[in-house]
Amino acid sequence: MALLEVRNLHVYYGKIHALRGVSLALGENQIVTLIGANGAGKSTTLRAISGILAAAEGEVVYNGLRLSELPAHQIVARGVVQVPEGRRIFSRLTVSENLRIGAFLSNDKDYITRTEELVLGMFPVLKRRFSQVAGTLSGGEQQMLAIARALMSNPKVLLLDEPSMGLAPILVQQIFETVVEIRKRGVAVLLVEQNAFLALQIADYGYVIETGEIVLEGSGEELMANPQVKEAYLG
Repeated sequence: MALLEVRNLHVYYGKIHALRGVSLALGENQIVTLIGANGAGKSTTLRAISGILAAAEGEVVYNGLRLSELPAHQIVARGVVQVPEGRRIFSRLTVSENLRIGAFLSNDKDYITRTEELVLGMFPVLKRRFSQVAGTLSGGEQQMLAIARALMSNPKVLLLDEPSMGLAPILVQQIFETVVEIRKRGVAVLLVEQNAFLALQIADYGYVIETGEIVLEGSGEELMANPQVKEAYLG
């Protein structure tokens, strides 16, 4: 049984039909990736799951609960958390303050302290930058902070939108290793990523989206071996 299911999702931007019946599933402790070209509907899918965009038709079901009936902050409270494209950190606040904002739904100081210690253990560079203003971090450090901030809310499902965007290759590799580590800690990951080669390497399952429709799906290995995927996305 899937932990998270997207069923026949239709989303419009005005008169533009951005998602056309998108369906996908994410199981417990899985990494599932959604790949496609710019404008194909990848980020729109994540925004609809997280409640930022309203669907015209279809539903999102998490652990038997219809998320499509909840506002975004309640979806976070249920354990489905998005790391947005472009990081969206609070650049004038410190690393510490950004992390505490990630735990805004909790009033348990002991829980927040324990979670912060766990997160900083995953991202030692953030421990060294703990009191530094976040806007002065490198691009890779800011991406780590965006992920760490999301983990502070104790998610069961992490929605990652283009985590490798704009990063040097060595940092991209570190980010993907972090995604694998997050899965090992019991968090399921839905990964939207333009670097299809690396995404499919770590994914248990994948979907290919084109002009708002899922056109292919299969295991990461199956999609990497697919001639259409090779030609369009793997060079």
